[in-house]
Amino acid sequence: MLYQFTLKPMTDVKIIEIKKSVFADNDKDADALRSELKRRGVYLLNLMSAPGSGKTTTLIQTLNRIKDRIKVAVMEADIDSDVDAVKIKEATGIPSIQLHTGGMCHLDAEMTRQGLDNVSMDGVDLVILENVGNLVCPAEFDTGAVRNAMILSVPEGHDKPLKYPLMFTVCDLVIINKIDVMPYFDFDLEKCREYIHMRNPEARIIPICAKTGEGVDVLADWLVAEVQNWKQA
Repeated sequence: MLYQFTLKPMTDVKIIEIKKSVFADNDKDADALRSELKRRGVYLLNLMSAPGSGKTTTLIQTLNRIKDRIKVAVMEADIDSDVDAVKIKEATGIPSIQLHTGGMCHLDAEMTRQGLDNVSMDGVDLVILENVGNLVCPAEFDTGAVRNAMILSVPEGHDKPLKYPLMFTVCDLVIINKIDVMPYFDFDLEKCREYIHMRNPEARIIPICAKTGEGVDVLADWLVAEVQNWKQA
């Protein structure tokens, strides 16, 4: 751990700011996990978003489109409950386990490894980690994933990339969900694209409606191609 101490002189009191780097060890763990998964031929996708963005519904729609093309497993992370893991398994038939974070608002590399230790990895090509619903903490911790993806839903507003810069900076893919309700919200899709590319010019953006399935074929094709290209690299 690295500690930095800054002493600020004041007339009556001394204020010491202590900044602690908690990420160095996690970054090492994440790199080691990534290398291990590469040797095993398992692609890990870290999926993040705010609560209520439609992560689980998007997953169900996507999984049902790719499950006959590649072998997938899912890890659902929440502070409590097993609602999402049960929903995934019932709706897709794909193995899904629930990770409880014990109140923590994110997963780190070691927590991800513990989850993977409980996944049947025989022949698995892709593991999708549905991270805790949060636009701040999950973006700060490398889970060891090959790619980071996030879902931004239309009701959240097109200005979120300006308010949560790190999340959009670390994500390789941004899925804009609930495009069916754009007429009812003050959501500017082109402005949103502009703001996302301000944070990450290389980010892929895929608009979808998980409820109706619009755009999900594009997402499914992107994901299958990602896994196949990564395995061949």
